[in-house]
Amino acid sequence: MATQIKIFDTTLRDGEQSPGCSMNLQEKLEVAKQLERLRVDVIEAGFAIASPGDLAAVKAIAESVHDCVVASLARAIPKDIDHAWEGVKAAKSPRIHTFIATSDIHMQYKLRKSPEQVLEQAVAMVKYAKQYCSDIEFSAEDATRSNPEFLYRMFEAVINAGATVVNVPDTVGYSTPLEMFDLITGIRNHVPNIDKAEIAVHCHDDLGLAVANTLAALRAGATQLECTINGIGERAGNAALEELVMGLMTRKDYYNATSGVDTTQIYRTSKLVSSLTGSQVQPNKAVVGANAFAHESGIHQHGILANKNTYEIMTPASIGLAQNKMVLGKHSGRHAFEDRLISLGYSLTKEKLDEAFEQFKILTDKKKVVANGDIEALVQQKTADIPITYSLARYVINSGNAITATAAVSLISNEVSKEEVATGDGSIDAAFKAIDKLVGIDFELEDFALHSVTEGKDAQGEVMVKIAKDGQVYTGRGLSTDVIEASVKAYINAINKMIDELKLVKEVTSSGQ
Repeated sequence: MATQIKIFDTTLRDGEQSPGCSMNLQEKLEVAKQLERLRVDVIEAGFAIASPGDLAAVKAIAESVHDCVVASLARAIPKDIDHAWEGVKAAKSPRIHTFIATSDIHMQYKLRKSPEQVLEQAVAMVKYAKQYCSDIEFSAEDATRSNPEFLYRMFEAVINAGATVVNVPDTVGYSTPLEMFDLITGIRNHVPNIDKAEIAVHCHDDLGLAVANTLAALRAGATQLECTINGIGERAGNAALEELVMGLMTRKDYYNATSGVDTTQIYRTSKLVSSLTGSQVQPNKAVVGANAFAHESGIHQHGILANKNTYEIMTPASIGLAQNKMVLGKHSGRHAFEDRLISLGYSLTKEKLDEAFEQFKILTDKKKVVANGDIEALVQQKTADIPITYSLARYVINSGNAITATAAVSLISNEVSKEEVATGDGSIDAAFKAIDKLVGIDFELEDFALHSVTEGKDAQGEVMVKIAKDGQVYTGRGLSTDVIEASVKAYINAINKMIDELKLVKEVTSSGQ
């Protein structure tokens, strides 16, 4: 009988910590709902004590998600654990996830504590967390560089204190598959009460081995795999959920293990996270990359036409890639549009569907044929709505290679339209400077990226901008067949997110949280 593996998704905590991948509350909530559709077992909603915004997001997710365990990370100190419980207490299935470093280098130079002091603190904090809820996960930070004998003692002690999950993080991505297999085997053989807790692993990808190490741990007896969508995370990232899950599904003959994940939601989840974080998936990325199911070699194409199993070990449909050939255009109706959305894995409310269909009809006046990529881009633009402080009324650009670019931009705020004019080094720079005058908030433009959603001269341009204020990064997204309009929309979108987050932090701070 196949072993049932639990999938612990930390996209909203470890993934969101990766540089430039921050999300606001509404975006985190949208991702959490999609993770629930994906049917992961545990959603790590955030690090509640990190900021008022993090706490608010954890709370919102705990209140909205019903079919997954909702966890919050906490250092092994009372204040962190108090905040974690405040965040997850409304969840149907809450979990507190507390951690402390166990490697010699971390204990000596970061914690400045002896192993005995660390063990004592870990036990005390697991007991402290246990007063709030029954489900407690304990992580031994930098476990793969820890003394195994100390690790065995630590796990035995925290399990006795009430830990229900013990996690073995490869925090700096240092381990190899054989070492990870041996470490998990050692834990199973030398921790006498290990049968009272689940063994989890959390691997980083600094040496490109996160997925391999995680699967090696599974082979040795780990039953909870911690991962992120698209492998995003600190530094080089985490083990990628889509690679782990499809590895188990495709090679069930070898791993003899299965997860409860709905794999047909993988592609949509990947696209959503990529869109909201502005972190694009490289074309050759396993499972969800643009080239994952593309075949250019004549030999490969011949084999695929004869029998797909010659060069495809999994089907596009298994991850939710639609094969619908029906063309959508200006004469297509609402039913055809809704049917295409369903085939792409989207289930929208009537209000969201109305908005998306309206945008679809506008797009059909600009494009003869609307591709799946266009539809996905439209829907993703609508799924994570935020309060609109500023909206675009109009803009006028005067530019050329022999004159200074000038932009006149009019924005609407509180039903009042205001306009500013600015010059710049090109049309987009001029438009951004005009918007800066209208908004009147100091921030930095950190990144700007433009890519085509589909092929052809009439393709929509998707622009991602990242702005930063007080160390916090906000990602904006704009979509249009006009790249200047897409850029202006993206910039305004990022500004609206920044203003919304600043308001939230102010509200939470003033309420005494």
